[in-house]
Amino acid sequence: MTKTTKKPQAKSKAARALAPREQASVRERLQVILPNLPPAAARIARFIVDHAADVVHMSVTEVAEKAEASEGSVVALCQQLGARGFQQIKIGLARDLVQPVQFIHEDVARNDRADTVIEKMFRSGILALEDTMRVLDPAALQKAVDIIVAARSVEVYGVGSAAPIAEDANYRLLRIGIASKVVTDSHVQAISASLTGKHTAVLTVSHSGSTHETVTSTRLAREAGARTICITNYGKSPIQSHADVVLYTMARETRFRTEAMTSRIAQLAIVDALIAAVALATYDKAVTTIARTSEILSLKRI
Repeated sequence: MTKTTKKPQAKSKAARALAPREQASVRERLQVILPNLPPAAARIARFIVDHAADVVHMSVTEVAEKAEASEGSVVALCQQLGARGFQQIKIGLARDLVQPVQFIHEDVARNDRADTVIEKMFRSGILALEDTMRVLDPAALQKAVDIIVAARSVEVYGVGSAAPIAEDANYRLLRIGIASKVVTDSHVQAISASLTGKHTAVLTVSHSGSTHETVTSTRLAREAGARTICITNYGKSPIQSHADVVLYTMARETRFRTEAMTSRIAQLAIVDALIAAVALATYDKAVTTIARTSEILSLKRI
């Protein structure tokens, strides 16, 4: 029997040109392919090359607007470089620009002692809470409360680092008597979202607002007739076009990391405020349910 050998896949021009240097930077790869790009892609590439330090702060929506292109064109260019999407390119840019220690936290230094780490981390968290309190719109929070109170059921979505926040929000909603379920698997999210309707409220947690799975699930839920609420970081992002209400966090740590530590503190603070406001709006039911569930939970303690 004659063995057949698979032909190696042809490398992209960027990969061929930079083969001797496996660790070529994102900007170097973009500069190699830039002369042969169509106009829209060339504008995106030029913007990223010229404003790399700014791009690590930005969402795919913001880059598309600055380059006068579509979000799809930005993602397509990222995939042409071998990335899964824009977030992976942001990580690559950050690696080109910063010291490795800053991926742990941008404020820490490699030789910091424990007391210094404690002070820096706590101050970072405090700053995120103060900034979030300033950008959180009370009218938007009240609108989110009205949507939840009017709904027959609530679904909470989150993936990755947002999943624990979604789990906490669901637990807190159940404790005050709101019919709620949490979905953190992306496939189940899509199915569940498509089966919602006008009597369902959807709460999505997405720090970047660009995570494909949660953007898709939020879009499907809204198309099915559900009212949608999103907790996301301040700035323009794709998920906002599918949200009836946006509750903004302001976590600055996202400069170098896609899974920010301080963002979770800010997200939890918004969840706390939202649950408290919903409990006040459904006071009698909430107090009764809290008392009943507290009694049940007491049976689990020795």
